[in-house]
Amino acid sequence: MEDQVLLLPKERKKITLTTTLQTACKKIAPVWPLENFVAVNPYLGLTDKNFETVAQQLATVGGIQTTLPVSFYRNKIREGIISRKDLGEALMKKAGNGRDVDAFIQSLETKEDAGVGTATIATYSDVATQVTKQDWNRFVTGRISTWAASYFDKGQALWKASNPQIGLFKAWREEATVDLTTEITGLKGFRKAVEALPADRLQAAQKALEVLDVPESALPLYLHRLLLRVGGWSAYAARLDWDKELYGKKGAVSLEFLSVLLCWEACLLECLDGPQLRFSWLTAKKRLVEANQDTELSEELSDLLVLQEAFDLAAQRALIEKFQRAPANEMAKPTRPKAQAIFCIDVRSEVYRRNLEQTDSEVETIGFAGFFAFPIQFVPLAHSTGEAQCPVLIPTGPTILEEIPDAATNKRAHSNRVLRHQLKQVWKSFKSGAITCFSFVSPMGLSYLPKLFTDSFGITRPVPHPDGAGLDRKEAKQKSISLEVGNHADLSVGIPLEQRTQLAKNALNAMSLTENFAPFVLIVGHGSTSVNNPHATGLDCGACGGHSGEANAKVAAAVLNDKEVRKQLVEANLSIPEDTVFLACLHDTTTDEVRIFNEQEVPLSHIGEFGDLKRSLAKAARGARAERALRMAITENQDQALISRSKDWSQVRPEWGLAGCSAFVVAPRERTKKLNFGGQSFLHSYDWKKDADFSILELIMTAPMVVTSWINLQYYGSTVDNLNFGSGNKTLHNVTAGLGVLEGYSGDLRVGLPMQSVHDGTRYQHEPLRLNVVIEAPIEAMNAILEKHRAVRDLCDNTWIFLLALDNGGKVTHRYRGNLQWEAL
Repeated sequence: MEDQVLLLPKERKKITLTTTLQTACKKIAPVWPLENFVAVNPYLGLTDKNFETVAQQLATVGGIQTTLPVSFYRNKIREGIISRKDLGEALMKKAGNGRDVDAFIQSLETKEDAGVGTATIATYSDVATQVTKQDWNRFVTGRISTWAASYFDKGQALWKASNPQIGLFKAWREEATVDLTTEITGLKGFRKAVEALPADRLQAAQKALEVLDVPESALPLYLHRLLLRVGGWSAYAARLDWDKELYGKKGAVSLEFLSVLLCWEACLLECLDGPQLRFSWLTAKKRLVEANQDTELSEELSDLLVLQEAFDLAAQRALIEKFQRAPANEMAKPTRPKAQAIFCIDVRSEVYRRNLEQTDSEVETIGFAGFFAFPIQFVPLAHSTGEAQCPVLIPTGPTILEEIPDAATNKRAHSNRVLRHQLKQVWKSFKSGAITCFSFVSPMGLSYLPKLFTDSFGITRPVPHPDGAGLDRKEAKQKSISLEVGNHADLSVGIPLEQRTQLAKNALNAMSLTENFAPFVLIVGHGSTSVNNPHATGLDCGACGGHSGEANAKVAAAVLNDKEVRKQLVEANLSIPEDTVFLACLHDTTTDEVRIFNEQEVPLSHIGEFGDLKRSLAKAARGARAERALRMAITENQDQALISRSKDWSQVRPEWGLAGCSAFVVAPRERTKKLNFGGQSFLHSYDWKKDADFSILELIMTAPMVVTSWINLQYYGSTVDNLNFGSGNKTLHNVTAGLGVLEGYSGDLRVGLPMQSVHDGTRYQHEPLRLNVVIEAPIEAMNAILEKHRAVRDLCDNTWIFLLALDNGGKVTHRYRGNLQWEAL
């Protein structure tokens, strides 16, 4: 069936149906569930085209905006942030006709902000809505969303209406033939129309297209429009396919979902028919063909793209000047530091690292992806399955178990956690039951009053701290990891010695940490603490798959402290001093507190120095909190106020996350040590002189650089069009299916970030800027990598990110112009 041919009436050209559907589905970026909310580039399936082309396409197909309204940029011009030079360069680049800058600025004064965009092409449900004056779009989206939530449910619902075992399309068809909602609403004969569809998804899609009679040339736009109309659930289906394809399997969930959308359209047409509807649908199909041929930018969009380009150039100019003004810095002499702290490249780490270095100049900090090159599958205590603790771009490696070293305590904790989970499920059923819920509210409700009071004033937490959920305080403190090879619930667990050694070698080389080891090497993962926050994992470590970096830090420290591993590393010319101890740590980005998990491994001879280090960490935390308090507009009792946000159930902004991220610097720390990036730059340590074959540079440009662009563009999309690429108002969120949120009680699954994550109620805390990547490496090496990796080159050539070259003196000297060409600055 996969090679079935699509033959459309009045069209001679033959194309395969599967290919047609697949091409449309690839334009939808995946979205991960709330339990591991990963930042995703919402334009992921479109980066093979340039930014301007995609802006036009999205405006046409989905009414999606790729810039902020004109007033935002007009204010930036008035504030002097966008200069006349920036505008002139943008006009020359975009308009190509040297439009007069003053005349352009003058024209902006009379322009008004346009509202939320509307697509210029239509589906049949769009046409039915316009003609009948009934909101069929809302109805169709609501019915699809209700069914999809049931089908994809991850355990939130007490019972499922859909059967996920029979496949997505068959499950929908089975339910749609018995669901009376459609006919009660006025779609007479809808169930019979569904029942008449073939049981095979491709045959059903074929029949639906024949009924709709969409011209072949217009199919790409029409199918894309269909998917964007229910963009949240389309994105979740794309994520399921992504996971399968990552491990070499074939995913078809998106294809099945698109078949459902097509069948809805066809059945709607068969149930709602009439002369006016037929005429309007014919007109809409003609517009589809015209829109497919029209590639000209509208004047309004063209001007907005010029303004966005000028804004990007202004930010780039400020970044370049920051490097150019920095005092000359030479590479530090190889004196042994007191401690080395390896932080995630996350922008929040930049604030803490800077404060730590200012607190103690003998502490050296290093930036590296927060999974620390240990792509593990982590199984928490008392769980039978684990989750990936690595970037979603790469497959997981070994499976690691969490345990408590003492066997008796481990067994007791295991039993207690299972028992508490079972009791929690029973209590949930009691509270949610159709009859028992009344018993819960009336007799039990008042018993919650004391805790409601203490929770409201921050005396207690509304939910247990995530680190110790289901464990008592003593058990939580004893949690550790096991590297021993064995089996657990049909899983092969642990890491053999040979693999440990290879992982350690890869990690140290990638960090450029191959010599001059300090007595203390801190491996600092990061996570965030908040309550009553569906998007909590979005504040955790993206490099760890939307989880805390605690497990990766513990595994990395355990491997690098392993005496047998160190012996084998010597044979690879990597010698770690005997007195060097690797410490597994966790940086809480809400409170800026750093916890050390394996203090017991510090030798007695180093206790004094270790005490000094802990005092430096505490002082750096206070400095980082003071800096962040200014951004959070906290003026009184700053230190305690920031810590309290972590357990405040009413707090919509426990922290700012990665809001403001706009730069990624790949260079030795000496190049950036004297620069203040204000928590807006990812910092990756890299010394190209230690990278003989540039394999590490290739890894950075194909993994961390891509991941940081995903984060940057997720914030970008959530800012410029929160309706389509964000998740709306946080205070209206309802968790659905245990995997995402609805804004209100119905509608599409929301993707991206809440408005409260990018805006403080007065102004944007994240402004739409594409990522500036600054790399200290030979241009020839970067070009070779771009030439080898088409997807990475597309990001640069099509201006989704901007690439800048740093010289050996720490100055920006060249800017990438596309097609492997650079311009001197």
